[in-house]
Amino acid sequence: MSALQTTAAEVEMRDHVLIALSDGVRLSARIWLPKVVGQPVPALLEVSPYRKGDATNARHPWYAAHGYASVRVDLRGTGDSEGLMSDVYTAQQIADGVEVVNWLAKQPWCNGRVGMFGLSFAGFIALQVAARAPEPLKAIVTAGSSVDPYRNDQRFLGGAVAGGNVMDWGTYSLATTARPPDPTRVGAAWKDQWLQRLHALEPWSSTWLRHQTRDDYWKPGSVCEDYGAIKAAVLAVCGLADLYRDAVFRLLEHLSSPVKGIVGPWSHQWPDMAHEPGPAIGLLQETLRWWDRYLKDSPTGVEEDPALRVYIQDAVPPATHYATRPGRWVTEPSWPSPNVTTRNFGLDDMFCRDAIGVELVPVDTPEHCGIDAGVVMPGHGPADLPADQREEDGRSVCFDTAPLTQPVTVLGMPAAKLRVHADGAAANLIVRLCDVAPSGASTLVTRGFLNLQRREGMDRTVDLRPGSLVEMTVPMDAVGCEIPAGHRIRLAVSTAYWPLVWPHPVPAQVALDPAGCALVLPVRKADAPFKPVRFEPPEHFERPVPANGLAVVVHPTEQGTLRLVDYNPETMEWRLRFDDGRQSSALPDGLRHEQLHQGTCSIRSDDPASARCGSEYYFRYQRSGWDVEISATGTMQVEDDNFVTEYEFAAKLNGEQVHQRRWYDRIPRSSRRNT
Repeated sequence: MSALQTTAAEVEMRDHVLIALSDGVRLSARIWLPKVVGQPVPALLEVSPYRKGDATNARHPWYAAHGYASVRVDLRGTGDSEGLMSDVYTAQQIADGVEVVNWLAKQPWCNGRVGMFGLSFAGFIALQVAARAPEPLKAIVTAGSSVDPYRNDQRFLGGAVAGGNVMDWGTYSLATTARPPDPTRVGAAWKDQWLQRLHALEPWSSTWLRHQTRDDYWKPGSVCEDYGAIKAAVLAVCGLADLYRDAVFRLLEHLSSPVKGIVGPWSHQWPDMAHEPGPAIGLLQETLRWWDRYLKDSPTGVEEDPALRVYIQDAVPPATHYATRPGRWVTEPSWPSPNVTTRNFGLDDMFCRDAIGVELVPVDTPEHCGIDAGVVMPGHGPADLPADQREEDGRSVCFDTAPLTQPVTVLGMPAAKLRVHADGAAANLIVRLCDVAPSGASTLVTRGFLNLQRREGMDRTVDLRPGSLVEMTVPMDAVGCEIPAGHRIRLAVSTAYWPLVWPHPVPAQVALDPAGCALVLPVRKADAPFKPVRFEPPEHFERPVPANGLAVVVHPTEQGTLRLVDYNPETMEWRLRFDDGRQSSALPDGLRHEQLHQGTCSIRSDDPASARCGSEYYFRYQRSGWDVEISATGTMQVEDDNFVTEYEFAAKLNGEQVHQRRWYDRIPRSSRRNT
């Protein structure tokens, strides 16, 4: 069925269907059904905190038009659902998901088989519910999600606090959790329900910062605790510009249930949307093959698909965005793949300007190194990706190969094995793999992070012994790329990476022993066989035109303000300002929505304790006679070895303030506790 044939005429939509949970809380669902249902059909479920009413994408009606009951549910305490949301990826949210799966299986229009899908938060929940193995759940599609939210998420990176992102996400969570139910669906009870949310608000970042090691707090949402618990068939999808791409490779390696992976050039977006970088693929058709096989027992041939379809990116000049990444699709029969071998590059065999005449190479990094890192979670903004790395390389210790005589295809998760001399208790190490062109342009391939106090395990804090010589491995995020002949491979090492990684207040002095260090690359054989890969063009459901004739309209900020770097040479302060622009939309049911996000991160190049970040979020929802405004701001810095966070929140209804609150918290860093 073509995109033009997939229209609203084929789908029935039921809104604000209440699902009663065992504790009495009712979740609100929007359900799309095929208009003509001769017999019960499988159900597809997406559970999300991002409001089904104003953030519903067109996947659900597309699935309904293809013979499925497709359901989007507001997470507890969000959208039109009752209850309160207390954090992300909680045991309660997962238990709610299990109950909803079982509820769907009992509906008269459902044949008892259920699938789950989602991008980002919804993809996390799909994996986490699958790890509880409710009997009706037969298959999931998870996109842009993580198997280990401590090791690989927006809060901690390699055991280090994830810089300004902890504060930014903390501010975002305050604002998003405070968004109101819609009175056109919930009725007169909407205001009491909303005020209950407002009075229960707390900054989640305080909780995250009180769990700086991988303790029991992180385990409910970590499917890596027991991969064998997942019984459903898993299709895992992610982009090579997405923070969560490692999850695809880890699921392929560890699951015993049916599992396939698709990894393309995309950012943190659905890969069938018109977002940069492309090329996009017809993911809906791929998922339909998945659902038809595992929910309808149709012989679609997905079992014969390669374990991994992955996009090998060609070398490109560095840029902060790409309309399309040139490259090619290859396949792997399994993961780990017999086509990929490990190749070690000893750092003592690579050129390092700083190593000339010394046995130990000091890593003396200015604190603003990382200012050209791009964002930790690229979307499709024009300044999201890392810029040319030459200036960052100049702030780091770099080891270069000779110009390659043959192309090298890197596929998998590289690593740096390092022997480190440390004088002090705490330090971070950041490693970057770069493709250096003959012109000198340096394109970031991938990177990795390690808080050296976590070198013996992410569940503990172990100080470095002054004067010690320690060995460790710093893993890097997965990558698929070809570095061409004539280019050099560069490993850049630094102890700072602001604002992605929060610095230690008094970092140790670190030096490398090149004789005990190596760059470890997973290299795909040049003659490795692969099956041809062909994806259909993207299909989409035709959206109805709003009654007022308005569609979604985005009003960007002035050109050049999305990521702006300022430097004051007198104070040696570097300031990064970001502004996502003011976005406004008009939805078919008459709801108008406006949002704004901006913030700053600053640091002095000579003072790690000067790190400071702040962010602001603003949301506005309007209907005739109903006007809700929500604003949240947050700041974070370090004082006396404590993280200090401050938040302000305000909510208005029809111009009148109905709630206001401030929070101040001092949270000890774990960097001074031995375990």
